[in-house]
Amino acid sequence: MVNPKQEVKVAIIQNNFWHNAIYDIKPQFTLGSELVYKYDQETAFFGGNEYLLFDTSDLRAPSSQIAVIEIGDLYNHYLFSDDFRASEPYTYFPDINGDYVIRTLQGDNASREAEYTKVHFSLPYTETLGLDDVYIFGKFNNYALTEENKMAYNENNGMMEATLVLKQGFYNYKYVTQNDAGEVNLNAVGGNFHFTENNYLILVYYRNFGDLYDSIIGVGSTNSRTISN
Repeated sequence: MVNPKQEVKVAIIQNNFWHNAIYDIKPQFTLGSELVYKYDQETAFFGGNEYLLFDTSDLRAPSSQIAVIEIGDLYNHYLFSDDFRASEPYTYFPDINGDYVIRTLQGDNASREAEYTKVHFSLPYTETLGLDDVYIFGKFNNYALTEENKMAYNENNGMMEATLVLKQGFYNYKYVTQNDAGEVNLNAVGGNFHFTENNYLILVYYRNFGDLYDSIIGVGSTNSRTISN
């Protein structure tokens, strides 16, 4: 490499969420044949909080997350109302960092036999939300902010509510807000704690002199519990 600072760039993605990925990270200096990255603030992410979860693998079994099950055209799973955790102490609760797994206890092959269910979410409306839009997201919907996963205010009970049709399985999710300017706040509802465990994907790109594209020459992954510098 003739000019590593121009030819090599790194991107870091937290929990497969590309919206807040950090791009174009250049090496600070070279040490022999090594490119050295000792950044602090430049490569830092907000920790957020552990994801919330529910499991609909058994269509007929309530759980610590599922309060009520009703049968209609589809099974309806009503989750216990969630709460704001930003002002609460951090509590370690193992998650899969926003991911999900399709599975069913009513069959042997989840890809064919897992049913769709209506999952009902609720969150108390508070002044913290103001006029911001509230969304439920995770890897199950590719972290998209759409009308499908947008919550609506129920004036009868003072709750923000939403219903999503999802296949049976184990899901991680969180609530995020978006203001009129389109700014997304990932941690207004869940809180932000440096103890939170997160996964990180590192992509290394190389652009040769004269090329019009970047080639991936390295892929790495790590976890906040094991990162060392």
